[in-house]
Amino acid sequence: MGFSAILALGGIALIGVVATMLLIKNVLYVCQPNEVLVFSGRARGTLGYRFIKGGRTIRIPLIETVDRMDLTNMIIELQVRGAYCKGGIPLTVQGVANIKVPGEEPLIHASLERFLGKSRPEIMKVARETLEGNLRGVLATLTPEQVNQDKEAFAVKLTEEAEHDLTNIGLVLDTLKIQNVSDDVGYLDAIGRMYSADIRKKAKIAEARMNSEAQIQKWSNTREAEVAKLNAQIQVAIKDNERRIADAETKREAMIAEEQAEVQAQIAQATAEISMQEARIEQVTRRLRADVVEPAQAAKARAEENAKAAAAEIIEQGRATANVLSNLATTYRASGASGRDVLLMQKLVPMLRKVSGTIGDIKVDKLTVIGSGGGGGGEGDLASSLVKTNEQIKAAVGVDIPKLISGITGGDGSPQRTNV
Repeated sequence: MGFSAILALGGIALIGVVATMLLIKNVLYVCQPNEVLVFSGRARGTLGYRFIKGGRTIRIPLIETVDRMDLTNMIIELQVRGAYCKGGIPLTVQGVANIKVPGEEPLIHASLERFLGKSRPEIMKVARETLEGNLRGVLATLTPEQVNQDKEAFAVKLTEEAEHDLTNIGLVLDTLKIQNVSDDVGYLDAIGRMYSADIRKKAKIAEARMNSEAQIQKWSNTREAEVAKLNAQIQVAIKDNERRIADAETKREAMIAEEQAEVQAQIAQATAEISMQEARIEQVTRRLRADVVEPAQAAKARAEENAKAAAAEIIEQGRATANVLSNLATTYRASGASGRDVLLMQKLVPMLRKVSGTIGDIKVDKLTVIGSGGGGGGEGDLASSLVKTNEQIKAAVGVDIPKLISGITGGDGSPQRTNV
């Protein structure tokens, strides 16, 4: 084999390699992570296509065709002018949305059916028109204040409305933000000025409140400082009073001890004085006993003895008198009528004294005693009876009748002036 044959074989091999590489390049497809490759032309179950997301696969030449669908994010700027909100105020709303073609089943089937073979601008146009329709529908249910004050709530509600429609056409709404809300009639500006004025008013009120609270806090701090100072002064005064009380108690205890000592000294002095007075009392008692009591007791004893002697004498006299009276009674009973005469004379003598004392001096010339003569004894019996009776009267009452009569007559028969 010559050199030309080798070159020919080398050229054929090179052509084969190039042809193989071209064939592989035409039938081997590599899918990026941000895209989907759709192979259509051969039936696979109920679908007439197959798709892969990422990786690689081989296209069957002459049977299958391959389409690419981009899964990257699409940024859509929204702007709606003259959209009437609740209340009839036209608003202009500007926002931005991020949408994409879904890469998962089953949403990808709707996307393939509607957007396979369409360019990104065409897909974005459809998505923009859908979002603007949803935006106008949501604006019709909200007031300008709600749209302007709470853009987040407005965006959430718009997202809820738009997701349903975008899902139906095979698109996914990642984010939706409202950037600006305005109007051509100045309604929102008036609301803004009103809110601004309200905010300024609230700010002034808050500032005044803060100033007042600051002043209150300042005066409260001042008050607490003054109260603390007063409490400190009170505590100092309390301690001072406690010290004074302790000093006073100490002084009181010293004074009490001094007074007690003085009292004890006085008590001791009084005790000594008492002992001295007791000794003096004892001395006086003894002296009184020697000077008064014992002589008095001796006098008492003598008086008792004298009284006993007098009593004995009186007793003896009483006994004698009783005996005399007993004898007199015996004699009176034995004497009969003579006894009654003697007793009558005993009773008449005191009466005679009293009568003679009342009638003055009586002159008696002669006293004659006349006997009764009834006894038969004569004058001798009467005289003896008179003498016996006179003796009995003299013994009984101590009166001597003849002597009494002699005293009245003067002894010689001549009358005398006397009181009987």
